[in-house]
Order: sequence, then C-alpha cells, then structure tokens
Amino acid sequence: MLISSEECQLVFLDVQEGALERVSEAQTLLARAQLLARAARSLHIPMSCTEQYPKLWGHMPPALQTLCPKPLTKMVFSACEEGLIEILRPPVKQAPPQGNARSLPKHLQKKEALAPEKNQIVLLGLEAHVAVLQTALDLLEDEFEVWVVVDATLSVRQSDKDAALDRLASAGAELVTTEMVVYEWLRSSEHGQCEEIQSWLQNLTV
Repeated sequence: MLISSEECQLVFLDVQEGALERVSEAQTLLARAQLLARAARSLHIPMSCTEQYPKLWGHMPPALQTLCPKPLTKMVFSACEEGLIEILRPPVKQAPPQGNARSLPKHLQKKEALAPEKNQIVLLGLEAHVAVLQTALDLLEDEFEVWVVVDATLSVRQSDKDAALDRLASAGAELVTTEMVVYEWLRSSEHGQCEEIQSWLQNLTV
C-alpha cells in the first residue's frame, strides 16, 4: 500500500537536543526530519511531535521547532498513553441545532459531517527500540496504519535499532526511507510542489 498525502499524518517522536547528543548520526536524522517537516507543511499534511521528559533531555532543536507544532510533553515512552491518539484522531463536536431544527426529534436533526480520518501515520525519531517501537505498536493495536522512516529513526546502539525494526515489520509496520515517503506523497512529477521538494532532496548532504 502506498502512503497517501490526503490520509497521512507525520509524527516526530522525541527528537530532542539531549537525545541527539547520544547518537552518532544525529545530523542525518535532523536533516531528514527537517526535510519531511518542510514537505509536510508544503503539502498540508498534519504534523505532531513529542518531547520525553524535557527537563532531562531538553527540547527539539530550534531549526525543527520553527517547522513543527507545539510538542506533546510526555513521561511514558509510548506517546499513545500520553494523548497522541486524541491528537491524531480528535473527537468531532456536534453542532447545536439551528432555528426550527431544535423542535425536530433527535433522529431527524441534521448531524455535523464527520471529519475524514487520517489513519496513515508516518513515524520517525528517537529511540527506535523505545519510544518509536512502543508508540508504533500501540498505534497498530488501535488500527492505525504505520510507516517508520528508517533513515530518520535511530538508537544509540545499532543492534537495538535492528531488533526494533525487525519487531515492527513482524507486527505489521511498513519500513520506509525519507525519499520513499516524499515521492509517495507527490505521486507524480506533475505535482505542483514536485520540483521544489525534489530540490530539497537533492541538496541533502548527510
């Protein structure tokens, strides 16, 4: 299954300065995270982000903060247990009946149209075997479709990342790269943003 820009949400998990200091490919992760954030903004794809215990691990780097919404602060490793599900799948409020509609029986009153669900979730961040793994497994259990961006997801130890990716793939998550995500969002070289976003990909130096 391809990722659809119309059904997708992008989630950054715990991309924080203190955590980035511990991984050897931090600049690679950060460059790809920024590119995906810029592409998502250009394509009007909703974004969410989290920060794990910022008193200890700090905040998102300023370059990413300027592109992303206010982060969800959490202490539990799975963001789903700290409110991420409600952000990704917000409840729809019913509009109060207008005018003479108030006098109609409830079953005849016009209901507000439900917002379209965006059940495709693209995840990236730190660490692969902790926050990313636990959040992804909880999302899958809640019937979201999950893609994990492997070149923008790291652990301090490569063996931990490898084990996490094996487990995620076995559980039903799709493993993708930054370029795979972007080109599936675009679908065609005739897309209005294709030339600009493609230039960002070509300018990646790490």
